[in-house]
Amino acid sequence: MTDATEYDPTEQTPGTEHWQERFGAAMMRTLATPLAMLVRGEGCYVWDEKGKKYLDFLAGIAVNSLGHAHPDLVAAVTDQVGRVAHVSNYFSSPPQIELAERLKRITGAGESGRVYFCNSGAEANEAAFKLARLNTSGGTRTRILSLHESFHGRTMAALALSGKPAMREAFLPVPGGVEHIHTTIEALEASIDNTVAALFIEPVKGEAGVIDLPDGFLRRARELCTRHGVLLIIDEVQTGAGRTGEWWAFQHDGITPDAITIAKGIGGGLPIGALVTYGATSDLFSRGQHGSTYGGNPLVTATSNAVLGVIERDGLVANAARRGVQLREIVHGFASPQISEVRGRGLLIGIGLTEPVALRLAAAAMKEGLIVNAANESTIRLAPPLIIGDGELADFQHRFGLALASL
Repeated sequence: MTDATEYDPTEQTPGTEHWQERFGAAMMRTLATPLAMLVRGEGCYVWDEKGKKYLDFLAGIAVNSLGHAHPDLVAAVTDQVGRVAHVSNYFSSPPQIELAERLKRITGAGESGRVYFCNSGAEANEAAFKLARLNTSGGTRTRILSLHESFHGRTMAALALSGKPAMREAFLPVPGGVEHIHTTIEALEASIDNTVAALFIEPVKGEAGVIDLPDGFLRRARELCTRHGVLLIIDEVQTGAGRTGEWWAFQHDGITPDAITIAKGIGGGLPIGALVTYGATSDLFSRGQHGSTYGGNPLVTATSNAVLGVIERDGLVANAARRGVQLREIVHGFASPQISEVRGRGLLIGIGLTEPVALRLAAAAMKEGLIVNAANESTIRLAPPLIIGDGELADFQHRFGLALASL
């Protein structure tokens, strides 16, 4: 591998010629025109087909926990694909069981916990939706609650859970029984009773613009769900695997959920998701009620074990907490009239803007060789790899400062 500061664009990667036209002609029209053609990555940097270098402060939308081409990830993939990549769910494999046991430990699910593997966050939430439907108490629990402006995925049940009506309009009717409530303790108290099967919560609303929950919201949700026999299901797809400075964001509030859904950062770039259950919730699913051909196959579970192992070994959860504080200080230090607030925890940060210029600012950052995300018209989302250090923070400060100044 060449030095991380150098890349020779004359070493053309096959398949990059006229890529915009080819993309438009070949890909389904569900995506916007891509911002660039990326052909290589190392650490916290990526390069496009022309050789331009970018500091990656989005990490594949909170996926690339270890950055790009981390040697432990490369070794795990290489070793496992040379042994056996896939066996179907008729068989097990050592990395599958190892990962399930690891997840039970680091989630606090303990001995009574159980793990269901799938391929994405949306699939994990689909499984959780079915789990919620099993908590019926003889058919009296017919309601599932979720939050306004939440996002749980684009498949049909996940779409029903997502509190964004515009996303559902073209696909109605979606699975029924879901009610969306305001993100207030008062709304929790008014909505949760013995007719509710489950409450779905994102501990930080990532796609809404990295919006924090009100103080005490999760703790009050836990109290009410326990009182009324409601499953508290926490969507940790974007917030998990150390991103917020704890292994899982719910741990900031000192609660125990009934189930969590996870994906993104646990795979470090390979597609994997999981539903983890706690206590009696682990007994709801029975044989044949759910499944996945690819879920938990040897390749992805071996890779996830390597990723989570590095996060533990290298103290990257603590690094996310510490670097997140530094990153917030840098953003506040710009003292820009364009910046109104900084939201989120650890290395999941939303920069609130005073004007709807997020798309312009993200484009300006790209010109300066910095990848960030306009989560909406007035929010810039930052989700860098958990491995960032002083050098990457200084580089971010320089490049984002230039982008801000260009406005």
